[in-house]
Amino acid sequence: MAIRIVDVRDEDAFALVPPCADAGFDHRSCDYWEDADRGSKAARASWLSAAAPAPVAKQRSRNPFGDDDDEPAVNPFLPASRGPAFNPFLTGDDQPVANPFAPPPKTGPSVAADALPKLRLLGRGLAVFGSYAKVLLVDDTAAAYIQFGPLSAYPRAMRTRELYPRLPASPLPAVITCISTTPAGRGAGHAAALVEAVCEDLALRGFAAVEIYPERGAKPNATSAAEPAFWEGLGFVVAAADDRWPVMRRELA
Repeated sequence: MAIRIVDVRDEDAFALVPPCADAGFDHRSCDYWEDADRGSKAARASWLSAAAPAPVAKQRSRNPFGDDDDEPAVNPFLPASRGPAFNPFLTGDDQPVANPFAPPPKTGPSVAADALPKLRLLGRGLAVFGSYAKVLLVDDTAAAYIQFGPLSAYPRAMRTRELYPRLPASPLPAVITCISTTPAGRGAGHAAALVEAVCEDLALRGFAAVEIYPERGAKPNATSAAEPAFWEGLGFVVAAADDRWPVMRRELA
């Protein structure tokens, strides 16, 4: 039995993400943690067949005292916008001269702008943080999935954390938002192996702690964060007690 863990960084790795055990939910179309107001865990077929529509451009507020064709008024008290400094020795066709002593601009990894919506969410931090998800494969078949990242990447986690003012405010932790094992892969320790891989990864990225927000009493196939007992077995402790939404935390070496 060959086991390997893959970081979700591109379309090929994203295609390995297994569907949820409950067909009503889907990791591949979930934005529950990324959108604190309208996020959903629901399975959405449209997210798996086409890229999300282009965002609608925000309309400028209409001035009821102006004509529809009015341009924004010029404010004479504001400084002029700063453009490139005028160089009297350049002609209009000249391009800025490259500095041979300056390092070339860095271009980090990223996903295409027309990639599937969930892949675009998982790829937001590739250039700075790294991957936001991992898949554990057993003989090239997906057996478990985990999603994680910096707290700032998950507004719903930030909102949940605000309910517990006694939690450490600095340094902010990384978070694990989702852990899941396929029905065929349960009982083999795959979820625990993924958590350990993520904790090791986060420690190397400089994080001092990681948090998770499990739900007590939820059905196994309906929760994205397992039960508190699962996390306690992996070295997590209750950082903020709650009858339904405790905060579990693990310090990273």
